[in-house]
Amino acid sequence: MSAVAKGGTPAIVMLQAAGVAFEVHEFHHEPGEKNYGQVAAAAIGAEPERVFKTLVVNLTTDRGVEQVVGIVPVSGQLSLRELAVALDGKRAEMCPTDLAQRITGYVVGGISPFGQKKRLRTAIDETCILFDTIFVSGGKRGLDIELTPDALVSVLDAVVAPIGT
Repeated sequence: MSAVAKGGTPAIVMLQAAGVAFEVHEFHHEPGEKNYGQVAAAAIGAEPERVFKTLVVNLTTDRGVEQVVGIVPVSGQLSLRELAVALDGKRAEMCPTDLAQRITGYVVGGISPFGQKKRLRTAIDETCILFDTIFVSGGKRGLDIELTPDALVSVLDAVVAPIGT
């Protein structure tokens, strides 16, 4: 396990507390570099279909607007319509960056589905089940966590649905 895992980001702390098996992958991230997920996939030597990005979305429901999380492969896009269906919403739109960062406690490009300041309802694309392990952000740019899809779904009580395109 790497040095960062000893102290840990909130994501790592949450997974350790849950007793989940995971592996930490650190890599160099250039300041100003975009396409975070594609960069991560190349840096850790994983197929982009196995590296998942965490996106915060404003979901309109009968109770108002709430923030939720959609997790999809970096090789594709999030279907806002399918995410709304999966989480029983009326419509969905991307959450503004500043709000997503404030709610999760993470910076864009490093938003982890684990250890967020406020627990958000989560859906993950059904393609996650095609792999023994998948990668998600570990809570900062240049840090990914590898774990089983079942562990992610269990810890987050996530919905598995066709939310990717």
